[in-house]
Amino acid sequence: MTAPLLEVEDLRTWFGGASGEGGGREARAVDGVSFRLGAGETLGLVGESGCGKSVTALSLLRLVPEPPGRILPGSSVRLRGEELLEAPPERLREVRGGEIAMVFQEPMTSLNPVLPVGRQVAEGIRRHRGLGAREAQRETVRLLDRVGITEPEERRRAYPHQLSGGMRQRVMIAMALACRPSILVADEPTTALDVTVQAQILELLADLQAELGMAILLITHDLGIVAQVADRVAVMYAGRIVEEAPVEALYSRPLHPYTEGLLAAVPDPDRPSERLAAIEGRVPDPAHWPEGCRFRPRCPHAWERCVSEPGLLAGEAGRRARCWLVEEPVRRERESET
Repeated sequence: MTAPLLEVEDLRTWFGGASGEGGGREARAVDGVSFRLGAGETLGLVGESGCGKSVTALSLLRLVPEPPGRILPGSSVRLRGEELLEAPPERLREVRGGEIAMVFQEPMTSLNPVLPVGRQVAEGIRRHRGLGAREAQRETVRLLDRVGITEPEERRRAYPHQLSGGMRQRVMIAMALACRPSILVADEPTTALDVTVQAQILELLADLQAELGMAILLITHDLGIVAQVADRVAVMYAGRIVEEAPVEALYSRPLHPYTEGLLAAVPDPDRPSERLAAIEGRVPDPAHWPEGCRFRPRCPHAWERCVSEPGLLAGEAGRRARCWLVEEPVRRERESET
C-alpha cells in the first residue's frame, strides 16, 4: 500500500483554560482527530458550523493563535513522514504555501485591501520560488489567466474591492497554487458565491488537481459539493470525526446517525416543495462536551450503551464510524420498522 501524503493522528487543539486567557475550562475545539490523505486524492471534511473543521485546517500548519489556543502534546501531523508540529519556524515557512497551501472561505479578510492583487500573488512566487520581479510578474499574469481571470494583465493591478466575489476567490486560488503545492486545503471555498460561480470554482479546482496531481482537503458544510468532487468523506461532530467512508458508500448507507441527519437535510431537486428535515438541538459548547457519545442528546437512536463513547469502529469496505450501531446493526433495523 502506498504511504499517505499527509497523516494526522490524535490532533487536539484547545482554547482558553488554565493555560489560556481568563482561566476556566478549556474549549476542546479539536479533540482527537485522525485521518490520512493520499497523493491526488480529495477528502471532504464535513459537519455543521462549530464542529471544529476550520480549527483542524489551521492546526495542520500551526496557524492557531497561541494563546488562547494550543495544540496538545501527543498530537501529530506528518507530511511524507515529517512531523510538522515539531518543525522549526524556518521549515514551517517553507511548507506553508510551498508544500501545503490554503484557500480560505472569505477572500476579503484574507487579501490585503491596500495592495493590488497581482502584487500579492507575486509576493508568494518570489518568496518560495526565488524569481526576480519581472519573472514573478509574468508568472502572476500566467496564473491569473490559468484560474480564469479575464484580461489578467489589467486585473493584476486591481485592488480586492474592485473585483467580484468569484474573481477574488480565483485570486486566492492563484496565490495558493503559485508554488505548485502537494496539498491544497480549501476551507469553504464556495461560501457566499452564487451557484453558477460555485460550479465554476469547483470545476477549476478539479482541473487544477488533475493538472498538478495535488491532494485536496475540502472543508465544507455542503454535502452536495462533497458528492460532486470528493473521493472520501470524513464527517466531523463536536471536535471529533464520527464517520469516514468512500463517498459512494457514505451517501448510499450512512452508518452514524449524525451523518443520516445531515443527508436528510440535503434538498432534493426532484421535490423542491418538500419540507427539509432538521437535526434537533445544536452543536454543544466545546467547553462542555456531553459525557459518552457527544451526539447522544440529539440522537434518535440513543440508548443505554451510549453513555460510553466508542472509538471509530471498523465497518465494511474501509468504513469507520464512532457509533455502537456499527456493532449492533439489528437495533437500527428494528427501530426503523416500528
